[in-house]
Amino acid sequence: MSGLPVQVKNFLAEIDKSTSGIGPLTHFEKQTGLPRSYAVLGFVAVYFILIFLNFGGIGQLLSNIAGFLVPGYYSILALQTPDAKDDTEILTYWVVFAFLNVIEFWSKAILYWIPFYYLFKTIFLLYIGVPVTGGAQTIYKTVIKPITDQYVRPIDAKIGTTLGGYTSSSSGQNRFADRLHDSAEGVSTSVHI
Repeated sequence: MSGLPVQVKNFLAEIDKSTSGIGPLTHFEKQTGLPRSYAVLGFVAVYFILIFLNFGGIGQLLSNIAGFLVPGYYSILALQTPDAKDDTEILTYWVVFAFLNVIEFWSKAILYWIPFYYLFKTIFLLYIGVPVTGGAQTIYKTVIKPITDQYVRPIDAKIGTTLGGYTSSSSGQNRFADRLHDSAEGVSTSVHI
């Protein structure tokens, strides 16, 4: 390890430090005399090789696991902190993830022909799933937000602000509610079975 650059040594030391309480990695270190970081990096390499080779469709499974486990961990951390910033970051990830899954569902036949699709998908999911990269915010602001701004308007709870042309004052709320009720009534009576 003496011939490695300082940044690589620091990265490996950080992996060793953060995995110090994990039993199987400690056992690996005692049995082989190698640092725990080697086992972690070996696992990651095997994981990506399996996705790359995609034997028996395992690439899709492993890609989805990466898309759920990493952000799931960050979601649990976000729920345990009082800060709303991390909540917004992880919620943005889930919105981007849902958007990707909808697109993917409707384009499976096309995606089948893209070589190494699940490898690229896994890298993309890790890019948007790890908050440090800011990938979810970038994708949301550049791709999803321009689309959704055309169809989704936020509802503001402040008194006197506009909601789709109707004011949210107490009389305005009643007018808005009446208009919404009338629209729903019109839709439900126009459905013929």
